[in-house]
Amino acid sequence: MSVAIIGVGLHPFGRFEGVSALEMGAIASRRALADAGLRWDQVQLGVGGSLGVSLPDSHGDTMADSLVGPLGLTGVPFINVANGCATAGTAISVAASAIEAGQADVVLAVGFDKHPRGHFNADPAVHGLQPWYGELGMFVTTQFFAMKINRYMHDHGISHDTLAKVAAKAFRNGTRNPNAWRRKPMSEDEILSARMLNYPLTQYMFCSPGEGAGAVVLCRAEKVRELTDRTPIHLKGNTLRTRRFGTFEVFSPSLAPTWTDAPTVDASRACYEQAGIGPSDVDVAQIQDSESGAEIIHMAENGFCEHGEQEDLIQQGATDIGGSLPLNTDGGLLANGEPIAASGMRQVHEVVVQLRGEAGERQVPNEPRVGYTQVYGAPGVAAVSILTR
Repeated sequence: MSVAIIGVGLHPFGRFEGVSALEMGAIASRRALADAGLRWDQVQLGVGGSLGVSLPDSHGDTMADSLVGPLGLTGVPFINVANGCATAGTAISVAASAIEAGQADVVLAVGFDKHPRGHFNADPAVHGLQPWYGELGMFVTTQFFAMKINRYMHDHGISHDTLAKVAAKAFRNGTRNPNAWRRKPMSEDEILSARMLNYPLTQYMFCSPGEGAGAVVLCRAEKVRELTDRTPIHLKGNTLRTRRFGTFEVFSPSLAPTWTDAPTVDASRACYEQAGIGPSDVDVAQIQDSESGAEIIHMAENGFCEHGEQEDLIQQGATDIGGSLPLNTDGGLLANGEPIAASGMRQVHEVVVQLRGEAGERQVPNEPRVGYTQVYGAPGVAAVSILTR
C-alpha cells in the first residue's frame, strides 16, 4: 500500500452534556488536520460514519457528511459509511482505496457517535430476523457475548480470574489516558465480585455505550514531503471481511452443525499477507474488547496465540504495556466506552501515537515499529489494519 497516515485527532470519550455528536466529530477532525499541519480546504475527499442516526432512541442526530457544515463548505465529496462496530475500519478502507485508485491525494476519515445509557438496541428486522428474536430477549448483545465466552472458557480452559485480569488491565491503562472515560483503577477482586449481568460476565467486564469522536488524515505516501513535515505512519495493510456460513456471530438465531472461522480470522490472515508480515512482528495492538471475553477470543482469532494459550499469556502479563504483546494500551472499549463509529478511529489514533513515541505514561517500550488494529461488529463484520513507521 502506498498510503500514509499524517494526522490523527480525538474528542475525548465519555459523557458530554450539551455537546452534540456532530460537534465532537468536528473537534476530532480539526485536531487531526492540525496534527497533520493541513487545512480543511486541502482535503480532497471525506469518508465517515455516525451509527447513532440509525439506532432507535439514540442521541445521534446526523449523518457524517453534515461535518462539511462546521468544517467549511468547500464542495468536497463525502462518503457516508455504516458497518456496525467496524464502521471506522470501513471508513479507513474506503479512504485508502480512493488514494490507491488515484481519486484523491488527501482524505479525511472520521467517526463519531453519542449513544444513550444502557445496552445497544435495534430492530431485528434490520438484520433479517423475525420479531420473536427480540421479544425473547435474544437481541440484547450482552447475552450473545456471555454465551460465546462461556462456551469458549469450557472448550479452552480459560478461568474467571483471567476474565477479571483483562478488565483490570483495561482500567489500569485507562488511568494513563487523558482521553479515556473510565480512569479509575479496579482490582480483579472488585471486578469478580461485581453484579453478575450475564454469566460469566460481571458488570465491569462489559464496555458501555458512550460518546466520542476520532479522525484520521491519510495521504498518498509519495506526497507526504510536499504536504507536511510530520513523520508518516504507513498503512501497510487494510482488510475487511464479512461472516461465512457456520460462524457464531452477534444476532445469530441458530448455529450450524460445524463451526467456521470468524470473519476476524479471514480479515487478519489477508491483512498479514497484504502487509508481508506475521503476528510475531507486531509490537503493539488494539483489538475489539466489547467485553473481557472478546479480547481473549480475538487474541487467537488475530493470530497472536493458539486457542487456550491466552490463559497463561494473560496470567503472566504478556498483554500489559511492558509485556511481549501490549494490547489495548489506551484502555480499549472497557475504559473508553463505545461510541460505535468512533472506536476504530480511537484504535488507529492509539497505534499512531505509540509508533511515534508520543503515548506518554502508557508508551510501549523499545520503540515499537509495527502496530495492529482490529474491529468486529454486528452482524459479523471485521476490519483489520497494520501500520508501520
